[in-house]
Amino acid sequence: MKRAKHFGIVLTVIAAAAAIVLGVCAGSVFVPPAHLLKIFGNALFGTKLEGVPDSSVSIIMTIRLPRVLLGFLTGAALSVCGTAVQSVLMNPLASPFTLGVSSGASLGAGIVIACELTFLGSFTLPAAGLVFGIAAMFLMVAFASRIDRTLRGSTIVLTGMVLSLFVNGIVSLMANAKDEKYKQIMKWQTGSFSGRKWEYVIILAVTLAVCLGYFLIKSRELDLLTFGDEQSQSAGVSTRREKTLILLATAVLSGTAVAFAGVIGFVDLISPHIARRIFGAEHKLLLPMSALIGGTFMVLCDLAARTVMAPNELPVGVVTSLIGAPFFAWVFFRRSSSGSLRR
Repeated sequence: MKRAKHFGIVLTVIAAAAAIVLGVCAGSVFVPPAHLLKIFGNALFGTKLEGVPDSSVSIIMTIRLPRVLLGFLTGAALSVCGTAVQSVLMNPLASPFTLGVSSGASLGAGIVIACELTFLGSFTLPAAGLVFGIAAMFLMVAFASRIDRTLRGSTIVLTGMVLSLFVNGIVSLMANAKDEKYKQIMKWQTGSFSGRKWEYVIILAVTLAVCLGYFLIKSRELDLLTFGDEQSQSAGVSTRREKTLILLATAVLSGTAVAFAGVIGFVDLISPHIARRIFGAEHKLLLPMSALIGGTFMVLCDLAARTVMAPNELPVGVVTSLIGAPFFAWVFFRRSSSGSLRR
């Protein structure tokens, strides 16, 4: 069993690296991997760029590399959040997408777009998305705790779904009221990594490192929470406190990812399930493997989004939905025969 897991870890790392290389090299202009190595060598060690066109350097360093890395980090962040939320709520269908974070971020972004706000320059829209996404999670937890002081998973999921539907209704009303901004708001709601900056990559990378580190520190509590509140409390876990802290950390990480990339669904549902099937339910291994699988999946979806209908580009959220919706249905119907998250 250990040998199989070790093999799975190596294969996952290789797949992630291959997806990043493919995402950077492929596109309207193909850049050979040999040129890619020379460009990285020049950027890191100052080696010569013999035989590499200046246009290739510009394409890689200013367009594709930040886009691919942001895509990978976004997929990793959403997958880590999905893993944590599913364990805390003991619900295989739970995710930040269903708990109101994405809809809250949509409301913030919609307000910025509709009112043409620019008080933070290019960071205005991401900042508003982050603040409103986190606020939505705070609001959801506050409502859920009023209804159920123990914060049972079913209460949180239902509260989050109701909040998401209500906020999405407000965003749709806003988009229709501002006809000239309708396409821009709708485009943001389907996600994209086009034109994203290196600053976004750095901010999301730091946020992911901090939050993933926190989740790994709390891996024992996450393991116990998958058994239910009673068994967790008997093992000395303060379930209400731990649930609240983990959900808030999830809101920060998923809110940051959504703020930079727009609303992208189903990644936080698909990747944790694949990771659990391969690596089991121990969070010390499950969390990083889920991050790698989610990042790889997102890079491949973004590659499909910009190449399948070239020169036109599909929103990456459309690609993830086309794959994720059938997967969601499969998990839902499979749940009747196996409701546990633990293998």
